[in-house]
Amino acid sequence: MAQSGVLVDFFKPSRWALEREETTFANNGWSNKDMDPVPLRLRTWTTWNYISYWISDATNLAVWELASSMLAIGLSWRQALPCIAVAYGIISVVMVLTGTIGARLHVAFPVLNRSSFGFWFSYFTVFSRVLLSMFWFGIQTYNGSQCVYQMLKAIWPSIANMPNQLPVSANITSSGFLCYFLYWLIQLPFLFVTPHKIRWLFFAKGVLTPIAWLAMIIWAFVKVPASQGLFSQHAAIEGNNFSWAWLSAMNSALGIYASLSVNIPDFTRYAKNERAQYVQPFIIPIAFTLCSFVGIAVTSAGIQLYGEVLWNPLLLIDRWDNRAAAFFASFVFALTTIGTNISANSLGAGNDMTALCPKYINIRRGQILCAIIGGWALCPWEILANAAGFLSFMNGYTIFLGPFAGIMVTDFYLVHKGCVDVPAMYDPSGRYRYTGGFNWRAVLAMIVTVVPTFPGLINSINPAIKIGYATHLFDIAWMYGFFVASLVYYVTSSLFPAHDTYVDGLISADHVLPIDKQYDEDRKSPTETMQSGTEGRG
Repeated sequence: MAQSGVLVDFFKPSRWALEREETTFANNGWSNKDMDPVPLRLRTWTTWNYISYWISDATNLAVWELASSMLAIGLSWRQALPCIAVAYGIISVVMVLTGTIGARLHVAFPVLNRSSFGFWFSYFTVFSRVLLSMFWFGIQTYNGSQCVYQMLKAIWPSIANMPNQLPVSANITSSGFLCYFLYWLIQLPFLFVTPHKIRWLFFAKGVLTPIAWLAMIIWAFVKVPASQGLFSQHAAIEGNNFSWAWLSAMNSALGIYASLSVNIPDFTRYAKNERAQYVQPFIIPIAFTLCSFVGIAVTSAGIQLYGEVLWNPLLLIDRWDNRAAAFFASFVFALTTIGTNISANSLGAGNDMTALCPKYINIRRGQILCAIIGGWALCPWEILANAAGFLSFMNGYTIFLGPFAGIMVTDFYLVHKGCVDVPAMYDPSGRYRYTGGFNWRAVLAMIVTVVPTFPGLINSINPAIKIGYATHLFDIAWMYGFFVASLVYYVTSSLFPAHDTYVDGLISADHVLPIDKQYDEDRKSPTETMQSGTEGRG
């Protein structure tokens, strides 16, 4: 009886409710400690932390695979590299624009997004981000599992002869599934590292991973001189097909970090100051273009050596006879994948789920849920089964992320000109309620951009469904979504301004009273409240 009582108590909602913290914003029931604005003592990220963050993120499997998969669809390295440089140049500008919002307000994406989308409509963007983070978590976990397989194969080559009990249609073998499970377990403890301390993992990645990548490109040029391999490779497509393939590839490059471009405030809110993250437009294009060049050069060498486009570097490593080199390269790829999976996926999902259910979910619990749901409910090996499928996956979700970023940037910089009310972002009845919690201007901008590109998404999932030239709009989905959504949102906000959302200056978390007292004062005397919050604003 006692055991059954303990079991019943275990499943009671009250058993899992988070302990109420003595913080500024948690007392209203719409926040918790992790969702609050970051206090001064936890703002520890410096410029060097952001440099190491992006160097470590640039050296991950997805970046390599994207660059080398461009060769698989027929582009030459001369065509692929400018495509990549332009894409990462564009996304880096958006990254610093949205990142500055987080660094200035010290709040996460799910909270600051309420000022542009409306308190309740913002949950659509947050829920979308949760799903995307879970998808990416599964993708990166599968990438990491391939690293584990190569590491085990380097130690025990007999694993290559492990009997496969799964059908070919499963797109994964029994040994592959075993390695997937092992990698999932290996990365699980890293989910318990707090966001303001995770920067040390990026530092370790930023040191070790470039060494491995440099060794691989040296190997490629020694085995196949550039004059015989990389420089002799030419495009397999031309004319109109080339133009759309180039734009589609660029959209895929944008898609890799389109998700992070909207939730980079989850990390920049820990910046010591705004200037700490201004380095992003410089480091992102350089780091990602150089790393993409490595992927293209090594893949090109693989074409000459093995007669096929091995766009996944783990498939290339699988051909190596040097077991020590194979183990080290696979280990480094496993390490960088862990960091990317945590920073870009599980932490993003943790922040988003915290906003969805602040009474029961904090960042750590959100990360665990992401690992369980995203790690097992999806089948990432199906998505990564071929290069075309990988590019389609990249293209697919950009139809939502482009508009998200465009609306956020336009609202903060052009509509409200940086003058927002941070405490009001935590109040469902506050100034960012708009109309029933929905900012119809943002809703309209989303409809105008998503609806025209949605047929292309359907076609990418099922090519048998013919939609004609509408596929071309899908090929530039992120760019179309960002710029058109920005224009529609700005025009509607200018013609029909939401007057209640305008304030005379930035009301930040650093310059207000505890939220319960602030709201009491606001109800009594809005003028006095504004005056109390203006001292020292910047």
